[in-house]
Amino acid sequence: MTASHCLRAPIGDYAASHHSVNGRFRNATPRPADAPEPGLKTFWDFFFNKPKDTEPHAPIPVRRLTRAELDAAPDRSLYRLGHSTILMKLRGRWWITDPVFAERASPVQWFGPKRFHAPPIALDDLPPIRGVLLSHDHYDHLDKAAVRALAKKADLFLAPLGVGDRLASWGVPEAKIRQFDWWQETGIDGLTLAFTPTQHFSGRGIRDGDRTLWGSWVIVDGDRRVYFSGDSGYFDGFAEIGRRYGPFDLAMMETGAYNEQWPYVHMQPAQTVRAFRDVRGMWLLPIHNGTFDLAMHPWHEPFDEVLRIAEAQGIRVATPVMGERIDLDAPQPGERWWRGVMAQEAAR
Repeated sequence: MTASHCLRAPIGDYAASHHSVNGRFRNATPRPADAPEPGLKTFWDFFFNKPKDTEPHAPIPVRRLTRAELDAAPDRSLYRLGHSTILMKLRGRWWITDPVFAERASPVQWFGPKRFHAPPIALDDLPPIRGVLLSHDHYDHLDKAAVRALAKKADLFLAPLGVGDRLASWGVPEAKIRQFDWWQETGIDGLTLAFTPTQHFSGRGIRDGDRTLWGSWVIVDGDRRVYFSGDSGYFDGFAEIGRRYGPFDLAMMETGAYNEQWPYVHMQPAQTVRAFRDVRGMWLLPIHNGTFDLAMHPWHEPFDEVLRIAEAQGIRVATPVMGERIDLDAPQPGERWWRGVMAQEAAR
């Protein structure tokens, strides 16, 4: 381990970060001058001119979870609850990534991307949470209502620099918040957790762009290593993460919500597979898909494409049904469940 250690950064104390300039964070790799950027037409099409296949027209399968089942789950159990929300049992305690339980990934609940499926378990039914791992502050990753609810049952919130300030303003006790810069790590209950770089951006409104940091998480549990990518465009930082912390038994990689107009901040499926190889993953779990309509591609395309590309390279891919258990000691491919949904759509 070569990262610096961070037990807890005081709220608001991040001006010394090398990634912050004049109060705004920046990527390690500058945006290329010729990189396309979304224009007004892109935003108009996104909200008012969507293709019909960007959301499913048959039910998404969900395996319902109960508190009793989770209480009895063996150690190193992992459940995908939707989008980038992952529930993991490590050292007998529960951890959750980017918890989003809201009906819409939006600042308001009457407009914006709506869920394709209900969470496998209600927020109130979750067991006590040892820690919440946050990647950045976008609405599809940081759910204000969920944070406020979890503040009562979670011991810790591990957040990028600046995101902890948001949590505190929402009522999370400061004693529960730990803020991290890239390459900082901490040890908790025998786990090592490291906050690692991504190539992305942040903001929840028109005036707060890049005021908070973004990133990914490395989780080391003895002889098991897990990577959670958060959101990112493809960049050489993946190879550095693999060099410092790999290989990973399971890498949860962003695969979805991509577009030719924003290649700098989200990966195409082929880039996801390349990034997976860079971090030295052994099993690939595609995330950031199957829950919200956040781009212009068919809702099932991220699954189809990443599986096609990965299998051609001999890469093992896990695609569990939402709420299905993955054993971190012995991952399995799971059901290619979206194909059944597509068959139902075709039958209709």
